[in-house]
This record gives sequence, C-alpha cells and structure tokens, in this order.
Amino acid sequence: MISPSKTERRLGRRASFAVAAYAFAVTMLGTTLPTPLYGLYRDEFGFSELMITVIFATYAAGVIAALLLLGRLSDEVGRRRVLLPGLAFSALSAVAFLLAQGLSPLLVGRILSGLSAGIFTGTATATLVDLAAPEARGRATLVATVANMGGLGCGPLLAGLVSEAGSPLRLPFWVDLALLVPAAVGVWAMHEPVAARRPARLRPQALHVPSEVRATFARAALAGFAGFAVLGLFTAVGPAFLASILGITSRATIGLVAFSVFAASTAGQLALERVPGRVALPAGCALLIAGMGVLVVGLAASSLAPLLVGGVIAGFGQGLSFRAGLTALNAESPAERRAEVASSFFVVAYVAISIPVVGEGVLAEVVGLRTAGLVFAGVVAALSAAVLVLLARSRPAAAVARTSSPPRARA
Repeated sequence: MISPSKTERRLGRRASFAVAAYAFAVTMLGTTLPTPLYGLYRDEFGFSELMITVIFATYAAGVIAALLLLGRLSDEVGRRRVLLPGLAFSALSAVAFLLAQGLSPLLVGRILSGLSAGIFTGTATATLVDLAAPEARGRATLVATVANMGGLGCGPLLAGLVSEAGSPLRLPFWVDLALLVPAAVGVWAMHEPVAARRPARLRPQALHVPSEVRATFARAALAGFAGFAVLGLFTAVGPAFLASILGITSRATIGLVAFSVFAASTAGQLALERVPGRVALPAGCALLIAGMGVLVVGLAASSLAPLLVGGVIAGFGQGLSFRAGLTALNAESPAERRAEVASSFFVVAYVAISIPVVGEGVLAEVVGLRTAGLVFAGVVAALSAAVLVLLARSRPAAAVARTSSPPRARA
C-alpha cells in the first residue's frame, strides 16, 4: 500500500490529471516525430521506399508487445511505476534517432517508440479516468482521446517546423527530449491513484473474443483495420506521395498534411458524443470510402488539394468508426472479458498500421508509388464497404430475433 506520508507530498489530483494528460500527449508525439524526416533518411542512407515502410512498421511490433505483456501491469504495481518506464522508452527512442548512422538504430528507435506508445495507450487512459472525479470520468475519456490523437498529430507538425530551422535529423529529437523532461518530473511527483498489490509479473495477456460478440467484433475490427491502415499510409508513405508525385519537399507542409489527418480523426472520435451509436459505424465507413475516392483523384491528378481533403475525410471517418466500434465492443462484452476483447481489437488495429503499409512499399517497388497508392485506396474502400454489407445483413437478423422472441410476462 502507499503510505499517507508519501501521498501527502505528491501533487493533488487536478495537477496530477494535467501531468498525466501532458505526458500522454508528449509520448504519442514522439511516435510520429520521424514522419516528415523519412525522405531525409532515404537520401542520407540510400533506403528504398520499401525499407522506409519497414522502419515505420517496426513500431507496431513494440506496441503489440507492450499491449500483450504490460496491459494489466499497472493494475498490480500502480500507474506511476508503469508510466515512468514508458517515458524512459520514449526518451531512449529519441536518443537512438539522434545517434543513428544507419538502419539498426532506426529500427531500435521505432521499437522503443512502439513500447512507449503501447504502455501509454492503456495505462495513461486508465490513469486519467482514475484521477477524475466519478462524475467527470466521461470527460476524462475525452481528454485521453485528445491527448492520444492530438499528440500523434502534433509529432509530424512539430518535426516539420523545427527541422526547417536546421539540423533536421537532430533538432526535432532534442526538442522531444526537452518536452519529456517535465513529463518525467511530473509523473514522478503525481498522485498515485492505484495502490500496489503485488510485485511486477510479466504475463502475456490472452487474446480471445467470446462467441456472443464475434459478429460485432468482426464489423468493428474490419472498420478499425481499414481506418488504421489509412493513418499508417499518411504517416509512412504520405511524405513520399507529396515528394515524388506532387513535387512537395517542404517538411513543414508534409507535417501539416499528417497533422490534418490526425486532427480529423480526433474530431471524428469527439463527434460520437453527438452522433447516435447505430449511425456512427456505417457513417464512418462511408466517409472512409469517400475519403479514398477523393484521395484517388488527388493521386491521379497530382494535386495537393484533393489529396489533403481525402485524408481529412478519411481521418474523420476513421475516428468515428474506430470509437463507435470500440464503444459497441465495450458495451456488449462480458465485464470479466472486456479487457481481453479490447486488447484483441487494438492488436488488429496495430497490425493494420504496419502490414498494409509494408505491402504498399512492396507494391511501389513493382508498379510505382502512384499505382500502389491507387490500389491501397481501393483495398481500404473495399474493406469499408464489406463492413456496410455486414451491417445491412445484421439488421434483418436482429429484427427476426426480436419478433421471434416470446413476449415478456407482465408484472
């Protein structure tokens, strides 16, 4: 248990809440910081576009490892004891990029970045909910959403702007380390909302979806896969689209495009507060299809405006469908299996942010970047359309189930 004397010397709950939100945002910012710099790494070390996608995708391996091994650890040892290593992984990732003179440090940096993100995705969200008053826990979830997606979006924007000032492969990571210092100090001093119950034990978390929620999981996972693949596209391959197809090499512009997609995703997640749950998932999938259609126009016409608009539309659809799917899973899953189902869903999402992007890199080597982008957009649209078909089929089945069920006895 945590002694009262230690607790009294720590920050209050409100200050701790602000610290946790800041640390969450800064950690996620570090994971997308390299986005506008990938072109420089390609030129500096002679990488192919395929190798750039592989470097990007190793991030997902770190996220999935952290989700499976550390997902429940903070429930046992306390939130601070897990958040602090997450910040350490983020700082080590920045150091790896600062020291990079070839492929290996970049891969190590991305894996460390993924570990930091995997730790913070679950633990920081739980920390914010724990620190909020019971009547404000809904607001805490929204703050977690903004910190998560807002941080992801600010990474490319910050790196794009800072790298224009000079030393583009070093200065962004020095800034990142500077931002992590107050986060680490704050988390060290923050109030611990969970008492340690036992020593740390690393146990892989099982992945299983109960039969009663498999239909909902299939729809949510397909939509999540399509949406996260779009986020992966704009953070890994988007800079190459802008440079090779549109001739745009400004790192600030590249960062702004990626920021716009993540900002739209954040807006889509927040929109679920006003959009009925039964409408949100199909609406999000429809927007993903529309966004990919506009993106195709931008790629075909070598025009920035439709490429940007398509990314924003798809980003909004991703945010809306992602949160709608996760909300439905949380509502329908048995309480004792909810964490297991959510972990399974996030594993699907982070597989989607890696494998399709690598596939895009392989295809670009064979048929060219533009054609590979057109194929990618078609696949995302097809997956989103498949979700709409599954939703359409589920409604008649649900209606039949309601009409065939025996009437309830009156009291």
